[in-house]
Amino acid sequence: MNLILRLFFAIVLLANFSNAQAPKKSSSSDIFLAIQKLNFLGKALYIAAHPDDENTRFISYLSNNIKAETAYLSLTRGDGGQNLIGTELSEYLGVLRTQELLAARRVDGGQQFFSRAKDFGFSKHPKETLKIWDKDLVLSDVVWVIRNFKPDVIINRFDHRTPGTTHGHHTTSAMLSYEAFDLTNDPTAYPDQLNETTTWKPKRLFFNTSSWFYGNQENFEKADKTNLLSVDTGIYYPNLGLSNNEIADIARSQHLCQGFGRLTSRGSETEYIEFLKGDFPKDKSDIFDGINTTWSRIDGGDKIGTLLYDIENNYNFQNPSTHLPKLIEAYKLLQKSTDLEWKKDKSKDLLAIIEAVTGLYLEASATTPTSYPGETIKINIEAINRSNAKITLSSISLSNGNVTISNKNLENNKEINFDLDLKIDEKEQFSNPYWLNEKSTLGTYTVNDQKLIGKAETPNAFNVDFQLNIEGELITITKPLIYRFSKPDKGELYQPFVILPKATATIDDKVIIFSDGNKKTISVILKAHKNNINGEVTLNHSNGWTVDTDSKPFSIAKKGDEQIIDFLVTPPTIENEGFLHPIIKIDGKEISKQLTVIDYDHIPQQSVLMPSETKVVRLAIKKAGQNIGYIVGAGDKVPESLKQIGYTVHIINPMSITTTSLNKYDAIVMGIRAYNVLPELKFKQKNLLEYVENGGTLIVQYNTAGRRNSQFENIAPYDLKLSRDRVTDEYAEVKILKKNSPLVNFPNKITSKDFDGWVQERGLYFPSEWSNEFTPILAMHDEDEPEKSGSLLMAKYGKGYYIYSGLSFFRELPAGITGAYKLFANMISVGKDTIENDEAIKK
Repeated sequence: MNLILRLFFAIVLLANFSNAQAPKKSSSSDIFLAIQKLNFLGKALYIAAHPDDENTRFISYLSNNIKAETAYLSLTRGDGGQNLIGTELSEYLGVLRTQELLAARRVDGGQQFFSRAKDFGFSKHPKETLKIWDKDLVLSDVVWVIRNFKPDVIINRFDHRTPGTTHGHHTTSAMLSYEAFDLTNDPTAYPDQLNETTTWKPKRLFFNTSSWFYGNQENFEKADKTNLLSVDTGIYYPNLGLSNNEIADIARSQHLCQGFGRLTSRGSETEYIEFLKGDFPKDKSDIFDGINTTWSRIDGGDKIGTLLYDIENNYNFQNPSTHLPKLIEAYKLLQKSTDLEWKKDKSKDLLAIIEAVTGLYLEASATTPTSYPGETIKINIEAINRSNAKITLSSISLSNGNVTISNKNLENNKEINFDLDLKIDEKEQFSNPYWLNEKSTLGTYTVNDQKLIGKAETPNAFNVDFQLNIEGELITITKPLIYRFSKPDKGELYQPFVILPKATATIDDKVIIFSDGNKKTISVILKAHKNNINGEVTLNHSNGWTVDTDSKPFSIAKKGDEQIIDFLVTPPTIENEGFLHPIIKIDGKEISKQLTVIDYDHIPQQSVLMPSETKVVRLAIKKAGQNIGYIVGAGDKVPESLKQIGYTVHIINPMSITTTSLNKYDAIVMGIRAYNVLPELKFKQKNLLEYVENGGTLIVQYNTAGRRNSQFENIAPYDLKLSRDRVTDEYAEVKILKKNSPLVNFPNKITSKDFDGWVQERGLYFPSEWSNEFTPILAMHDEDEPEKSGSLLMAKYGKGYYIYSGLSFFRELPAGITGAYKLFANMISVGKDTIENDEAIKK
């Protein structure tokens, strides 16, 4: 098969799964693969800690080669990481990465589960991880997922025996999996779960090892491989026109916010798994050896298997609908089985195949993307049978219980369209990621509904049941209510249908800095989610802060429109931190939610409702210099934060840099990971260093070490070696090494108290080696570790100053940490104390 054709199949594969809400359009080859998977009754669960930890090669191999029902349990949603494609962080980043994982699973064929654990940032040891996560709670989630999914085989991504050698979350995921393996079959372990599920005994547990875990390839080659199984995951699938590696790379490339877009690869590739527990397979070439994966595994399965194996062995690629009678007969037999778990799973798969072989297309599309409790909306129903099968649409049931009797014959290739009314209940809950509905702890999300734990996303609130008579058998096919629309520049699009409050209130800035005692106008943006709303908005505030009026009226005529209501806020006279909370009142009911829409092409649009609040900070800060040039790296909100304290910030396009173009700036600030993501800096670094040499100040925020494009040779004017050193404890003591340095004296006096209240971490990717020209300013360390002094380095270069900082300003400034603002202002102000601030010094 030539390259163009292979790329075509890859595009088709992605087109089928590029939007979670778009219906899958199955080719004849897709149907055949689904039948092969239907005929394999075995499950595998892959377990790790974060989005991107999963080995997509192995997941795709298990799903598409072995044909096992395969899932990935990521203990966290990756909410503690960074974002290369936007500004979403924390909970919002977790929503984005959840959807990227689901996009990856739609490509490699797996399912997706999560625990309630939060990604609180880098952890150096499982001891810290389990203290913050609450071991018993997260372990219970792992047991719950295993009991519900019921895998025969479990594969850990990391080694449970090596605490302290890698990310604490990584090792912890393996440790919890290792412990859960024995607990899942123990009725005394988490007995309350057994009200909703049953115990389960997995057959065997593996660790997906590689030469990396042995230090190098030479050590790996010498290692005893008695307990290792190996598989070639580079297998080629002619029916798909893709190799397993290509599918895996496409899946991996869904993790765009982590910068994992990659080229596809081909060719043989060996993966190793080390046996840890359970029954060792006699045949080391077969992960499922000794496990009955045939239809004879379940009650009544022999007769079902006779029908379905015959279809697989004699599959009609030209006209798959010829298999419909046997598929219907197999479905009828399956409904009589007493094996409830397999009956549920395989009935769903079998119905999808029946739907596909008949070319049956069923869709329920709302005429509006959003609604609110109490509204009645129109739903467009589309149904078409693209086969010669005798199919009647008997009735349609809506989520509100209404049943429409239609009894419409679905003739071959004749589309039926009609509208229905759906009344949204007044008590209907708003659409939202379920794990964000309650206040979380530092380490875990609060989820009180046991049935939701483990799920990747909130179940659809509105479904439509299509009751069909197919060749004499009554069958129900359920479809989610979606919103379908088109754009001239993008064509047909799908997005989730969501329920929102009648209106939401947002203050754009999540942190507002008052650098003096002057009043500020705070704009509350009201957005209507229904037509003709009237009400009032109140701006609640913390003690010490005052607002010009208690409430103001508003009126918005059209759904989707916005109105800005301004309040005049006066800060306290002394340093203070507080909060503003906009409250909307409509028809006697209060709404305190803000709406954030996460919208990228590679995931379905996400609507996130969170409490509407903005942190306000009265900050007594001094600064020198005014004009800042900012070169955006991987994306952060530092420029907005600097504007908050009165700087004029210009975003610089790296390609436009010349030595003279930089002279107008009092300081140049490099965004986080700029040297990792902007290859053009390799050609512009000389201009930046000339700017410093001529008297400028260059502030370089952290860059990663040990990754692609991680370091240019001339990242600094002198020798500077980045490392993976970091201090993850945000409470770690900070010592000021150079007490006479301008960085801790001018124009703001910095003391150890200025590091109080920092969030998630002190900093990351500190330099480990530097030349004598650099002066280390601070020292800090995590528990039981040696002191690290590379978090903040300054060097004089020519007439100017070069500053490298691994401190996590990209987290601290948007969080409104006063000490972080003062220290950053000092970095910008360095060298200016003898020029424009003589009066400030005297004062």
